[in-house]
Amino acid sequence: MAKVLITGIAGGFGKPTALALLDRGHEVAGSVRHREGRNADTVAKLEAAGAHIVEMDVTDTASTEDGVAQAIAALGGLDVLFNNAGIGSYGIQELMSPEDMGRVFEVNVTGVQRVMRAALPRMRAQGRGTVLYASSLIGRIATPFYGTYSASKWALEAIVECYRTELSGFGIESCIVEPGAMPTAFFDGMVVPSDPDREAGYGEFAQVPAMSAAGLAQMLDATTDQRPERIAEAVVALLDLPFGKKPFRTVVDHTGVGPEIERYNDVLHDVTRTVLTSFGIERMLNLNA
Repeated sequence: MAKVLITGIAGGFGKPTALALLDRGHEVAGSVRHREGRNADTVAKLEAAGAHIVEMDVTDTASTEDGVAQAIAALGGLDVLFNNAGIGSYGIQELMSPEDMGRVFEVNVTGVQRVMRAALPRMRAQGRGTVLYASSLIGRIATPFYGTYSASKWALEAIVECYRTELSGFGIESCIVEPGAMPTAFFDGMVVPSDPDREAGYGEFAQVPAMSAAGLAQMLDATTDQRPERIAEAVVALLDLPFGKKPFRTVVDHTGVGPEIERYNDVLHDVTRTVLTSFGIERMLNLNA
């Protein structure tokens, strides 16, 4: 059984994943920004189930280094890291201020980098590890009103492509999980633009994002299989696979978009292997099926 650290463990994907892994006998630690407030009930339930909870802010380097160290100490080691902490954004792209964009990238991109820098020395020293990353279907394509969020997940995917190759020689395998939209509290905490002057310039079109969001909510309500538990099932299934035989990307979607993203991923995987083969370094891809 593995020793697993999940960032953002109190979130929509983190909690069911942690509970599923604990149920399978894995040891789990997870991070939250604050134990109290809105996380208090979830933290209590996770701790009652056997999870170790540490306070950690992935936008702060010292906090991240301390939190990862506490988690490793509580677990007595680290076999699996699940970079799950994230923040969403929604709105007309021009209305997003540079500060709005910075908040999203600080969590979804730079935050992951902080966690990796804190955890990787341990994994490299032991010569083995598994790192999972929560991306998104719109980390592969872009849809209206999600430009900033998509950009952050596109950036994450690029970084992970590099980590995949650069860590393979140290026995560290990499896996990206790409969920479709899910009905979670994630939507309640999204960064939204607040720029009424620019919004006025869009006229009636300024009402379209709200209409689109309402349509998505209705679709998710009607798609009963599209639930956060599917992410937990995907993570459990990945960890059940033999080391070095896990797929690099796993799509989790029941809205009908998933097969198209899988087709796109298959083509990119072939292109990536061809390019690396031309440079004689295709072996750097060998820790994935």
